[in-house]
Amino acid sequence: MPKIIEVKLLPSELHQEDVLRARLLKQLRCADKDLKSFRVVRRSVDARARQPLFLLRVEAYVNEAFEGEPALLDQLQMVDQAPEVIIVGAGPAGMFAALELIECGLKPIILERGKDVRARRRDLRAIQQFGEVNPHSNYCFGEGGAGTYSDGKLYTRSHKRGNIEKALRLFVEHGATSDILVDAHPHIGSNKLPNIVANIRETIIHYGGEVRFENHVTDFILEDGVLKGVVVNDQEELRAKAVILATGHSARDIFHLLHQRGIYIEAKPFALGVRIEHPQPLIDKIQYGQPQRDHNLPASSYRLACQVKNRGVFSFCMCPGGLVVPAATAPGELVVNGMSMSRRDSPYANSGTVVAVEMEDLAPFADHGVFAGLAFQEAVEKKFFQYGTGGQQAPSARLTDFVQKKVSSSLPGSSYIPGLYAAPVHDLLPKGIYQRLQEGVQMFGRKMKGYYTEEATVIGTESRTSSPVKIPRSRETYMHEQTSGLFPCGEGAGYAGGIISAAMDGQNVARAVAQFYQKNS
Repeated sequence: MPKIIEVKLLPSELHQEDVLRARLLKQLRCADKDLKSFRVVRRSVDARARQPLFLLRVEAYVNEAFEGEPALLDQLQMVDQAPEVIIVGAGPAGMFAALELIECGLKPIILERGKDVRARRRDLRAIQQFGEVNPHSNYCFGEGGAGTYSDGKLYTRSHKRGNIEKALRLFVEHGATSDILVDAHPHIGSNKLPNIVANIRETIIHYGGEVRFENHVTDFILEDGVLKGVVVNDQEELRAKAVILATGHSARDIFHLLHQRGIYIEAKPFALGVRIEHPQPLIDKIQYGQPQRDHNLPASSYRLACQVKNRGVFSFCMCPGGLVVPAATAPGELVVNGMSMSRRDSPYANSGTVVAVEMEDLAPFADHGVFAGLAFQEAVEKKFFQYGTGGQQAPSARLTDFVQKKVSSSLPGSSYIPGLYAAPVHDLLPKGIYQRLQEGVQMFGRKMKGYYTEEATVIGTESRTSSPVKIPRSRETYMHEQTSGLFPCGEGAGYAGGIISAAMDGQNVARAVAQFYQKNS
């Protein structure tokens, strides 16, 4: 059995294997020849002291050899002739569900309304440079889903929901760096994710599955309360015993379609606010307590939360060394999100800063019933869009001006390619949301000295934190509570909140589908 050793290293020592080996030998009190091998299994940064340190957890093998585990992909089997399962959506939930189905001996057929990652890039360029939004191919829709262009953060607190290590290993076996297996806050980067996503698609196809792009589900085939399949692009019928619905949090048309077809859905809590961008060197100085970040240290991040008037105000999807991007999914709306490349080397850091939305906020939209939250969300997005010139330029303000209800006379530099313009962001937000943000960011400034500064920019609006609608399912079978054959999955169904949690939910649902097929074969 390996021995677990905790080691502290200076940033300058991180890549010096001889230094690490010497520390291990000292703690193990063994001869160099007896230490056959070692491997880092956990790595994090401790910046609490004046000198930031790397904390390493190491498995040391004394007088024994390390034996690696067999590749997960070697456990897959050909399923080209196996029973078929329809998966709606090629985001992390849908793609990892497909891999799990193949392992279980079932054939996945993924239907993605958007385009493959390569073709998708042209539509991203159109929204960035010309303000043109393709409702089926954008930062939310297309191969890989929203996660492909949201930094690739793989951190999750959902350790009880599934096998995190398996999901991470599958990413590595499809091209991600093995660092994600050891880093406390792993990420891949939006420049590397497209190739990894394409590799996952090729694996699915290689083992007999199908991935169909520009296949928009426009209806469900229901017979006596049982889901028998779907209609694609208003024309083609596809039938299967089970449909995994993994469409993401922005597929509003799917929510409306479910409601129209009498499939029960319900409202759920969500959050809305702005995205706040700081200079990355400022965040580094605050977090590391040094004038300049050591090049071995990662771009620093933060997580902030407080309560204002009995409501949560919190940072969300923090992107160190990142970019703010336009994330609208339809013309006439303005939505922003954040992403980072693998090196996180942008001079800016950004984070969603949002307020929990409660029923009192939704009172003006009560006539929308279960869609009150969605209508509230849409109304804010359209208000931000309509205030501007009709493109994807975003209304913005310096953080200090935002708090003081001022329109900024000038704006700091920004990573947001479509451009920013000074606007009364405080007036564009719902009153209750603004008032809590106004107080919340000042509280953040007291917790994190230097955060509240005129160098920071408030950009609106951050509205797609999660779905305002939930598709309820059984805890035991993962199937919809009232509609046999329908398996809601991932963020859009209300059961995940990030790449890894969505991937694990896809795996869990796939195994539930396999059990469903066994019982109904």
